[in-house]
Amino acid sequence: MDTGFEVRVRRRLWAGAMGLALVATGGGGVAAAQSSPELRSAQTHKISAPNVVDDPVLVEVLKGAQRPEADVKRDGARHPVDSLAFWGLRPGATVLELFPGAGYWTRILAPYAARTHGRYITTVSALTGDEKDGAIQARVDRFKARWADRAVYGDITYAPLGKATTQLAAPGSVDLVLTARNIHNLLWEPGELDRTLGLAFAALKPGGYLAVEEHRADPRAQNGDARDGYVATSTVIAAAVRAGFTFDGASEINANPKDTKDHPFGVWTLPPERQSAADGKAPDPAFDRAKYDAIGESDRMTLRFRKPGG
Repeated sequence: MDTGFEVRVRRRLWAGAMGLALVATGGGGVAAAQSSPELRSAQTHKISAPNVVDDPVLVEVLKGAQRPEADVKRDGARHPVDSLAFWGLRPGATVLELFPGAGYWTRILAPYAARTHGRYITTVSALTGDEKDGAIQARVDRFKARWADRAVYGDITYAPLGKATTQLAAPGSVDLVLTARNIHNLLWEPGELDRTLGLAFAALKPGGYLAVEEHRADPRAQNGDARDGYVATSTVIAAAVRAGFTFDGASEINANPKDTKDHPFGVWTLPPERQSAADGKAPDPAFDRAKYDAIGESDRMTLRFRKPGG
């Protein structure tokens, strides 16, 4: 499977080759969100995780041998128990994860679903300009091979996500959709964020949740179409509202006040990627990493949206 870095580089190259325009951050939808009660709530009324319960199955999954040491070390920055409680994870839930990347959440959510008689669905993206000649199926096959141990991960459902995709799951069948640290990628092609959130909305049950974790530009202004990886909270709220969602809460679980958000290689300068040279260039051994390693992982928004009804 492609690494996050490989996907990011190919997406940038593809976007440049296709001559994609920058997504305007001052459009009507975002401008409206900037003054909305929803954004004011996110900015001034930081909502903590509601009704955090002791979930012994989740605790055991987090201790499981399927999780490499690198994942465990990141728990202090990603706060999986508090984040999942805030997002509304419950035993037996059907969870759909958009763009699983290296699989940090897959190694938690798939075993959890298997042990609680739930269901884990994950997309396999092919939005990098390589959708010809069976590339989508090839990526699905690689991903399936990685998570093939049914004793650990159960029966994962795979939902290829390409330009021709019209459905991620049966309409109204999903309890929770999670998109973690990849909204910025969807902004690199105009309209892709709206399309993807529309697919998520259709898949969710009435009353189901959209869970968002994203590198947060605030209080700095978003840099164009977020090529540095940092997205304004208003951008996310506006897009979710356009898709039909209701803003349902914000948490500071994944905040990092040390993050100055002005790094030479964008958010990827920080751990865990620790980029030290421009995309496509070899790592620079002379790059002074001390300041960036001291910051830790990025400052991130943690948001919850609800599909009306239910």
